[in-house]
Amino acid sequence: MRALTLHLKILIAVLVLLGASVTAYQIFVLGIPVTEDATDDLWNIDAKVEFVASTKEPVKVQMFVPPLSRDYVSLNESFISNNYGVSVNRADGNRKVTWSARRVSGKQTLYYRLVLTKRYTGEKPKVKGPTFRDSMAIEGPEKIAAEALLAPIRQHSADVETFIGETIKRVNNLADDNVKLLLAGDSSTPHKAQIIELLLSIAHVPLEKAHTIRLLADQPQTPELWLRSFNGSDWLYFNPDTGEQGLPSDRLLWWTGADNLITVDGGKKAGVTFSLNNSEMNAIRLAKLTDENSDANFLEYSLYGLPLQTQQTFMIMMMIPIGVLVILILRNLIGLQTLGTFTPVLIALAFRETQLGFGIVLFTIITALGLSLRSYLEHLKLQMLPRLSVVLTFVVVLIAAISLFSHKLGLERGLSVALFPMVILTMTIERLSITWEERGANHALKVAIGTLFAASLAHLIMTVPELIYFVFTFPAILLILVGFMLAMGRYRGYRLTELMRFKAFLKEQA
Repeated sequence: MRALTLHLKILIAVLVLLGASVTAYQIFVLGIPVTEDATDDLWNIDAKVEFVASTKEPVKVQMFVPPLSRDYVSLNESFISNNYGVSVNRADGNRKVTWSARRVSGKQTLYYRLVLTKRYTGEKPKVKGPTFRDSMAIEGPEKIAAEALLAPIRQHSADVETFIGETIKRVNNLADDNVKLLLAGDSSTPHKAQIIELLLSIAHVPLEKAHTIRLLADQPQTPELWLRSFNGSDWLYFNPDTGEQGLPSDRLLWWTGADNLITVDGGKKAGVTFSLNNSEMNAIRLAKLTDENSDANFLEYSLYGLPLQTQQTFMIMMMIPIGVLVILILRNLIGLQTLGTFTPVLIALAFRETQLGFGIVLFTIITALGLSLRSYLEHLKLQMLPRLSVVLTFVVVLIAAISLFSHKLGLERGLSVALFPMVILTMTIERLSITWEERGANHALKVAIGTLFAASLAHLIMTVPELIYFVFTFPAILLILVGFMLAMGRYRGYRLTELMRFKAFLKEQA
């Protein structure tokens, strides 16, 4: 017996741990929203390209576009132009679009439009980058100034991260004579980035320019320069003006390297204007779009991967264990008497079609009339199978009559009674009549009321939208319910209704 008890405890622990682990993985690692009304940001970015085309010359416009390989995923990308050929190529970790035309003249306008969102899956693709670089050529006073700056930088740094941070800090100290010499009067951010890259190259630390767009709605902007270096496992981002480390969450990497954003062959006066718009979308719907527009498998092995009609069926099926749990608690802990465990759950499912109030009325009327018919058939001394057949036929005729009567009165809700499980009603009538004969009318009435109450409560809980979403999205939670049901299987204590039953006995003992 002890071995059996230990086996049961281990089984319960395994089920609960497995259900909790899978659910926690979905929530905290995959980032699946816990509530159905959760929303996530959706960004619409427009890049407007303007230039003046030269007369009688072919035009070739090249512009960097976001690589979208790590933190963001594209839901829609379009290149809007008139009489231009469009191609997109990858090179050195960047993506570049090329617009080309044989003959155009005058002012030209091209558009690049991108709709993107945060990448859902927590398993981001691995990144690679250089961990060594050769020194840049430098001579004369500049070399002496660079070495003078690098000496304290090496002394005050412990690794690549602190070395880069200390270098940026030193270069931004415009009062330092060595810095003044290297900057040569140009303290702009791009020039400071060049000096930082020069110093780091002498120490063989690779550095790369990263150009970003800030995801702020309704604010025209130009790309913002950041610096980044690969530490062997990930990219480290640095602000060249402040030394701040870590790319803010509202920055989108547009391209890397020292090349300009746009180049135009056969044109002049080229410029790019960015405009952004932010909106929100239901998180689960956005996750579906993410899966469809990328190689992510965020929802690939979830119930959301099923056809829509099948999903609707499973949304109902996944709530049946919840209804069974309600009946289990009502019977084993409270002591409510019902016609079995599954019958109230099936009646609760029928209430989804008829609605609760109308369903209770229909259940009461059909059951009462069916019991009357069953009592009459009992006097005819019929066997069980013919008796059930007659009751089933009567229930069908009665349902048809109620539907027709409701339709004539304009009560369209009455038409849904046709979906009421007739077999369940027939068996309910039969079991209530047997209970009536064996234990009396009072007990049969008590069981009928208990069944109706349990079915009503189960229906109310099984139709809670938040609960339906949670169980359907995190089906592993049912393993925890199974563990609780197994634990309830060994419960031998008093039920709440028995406190009333033994109340008189307690008074005598006192």
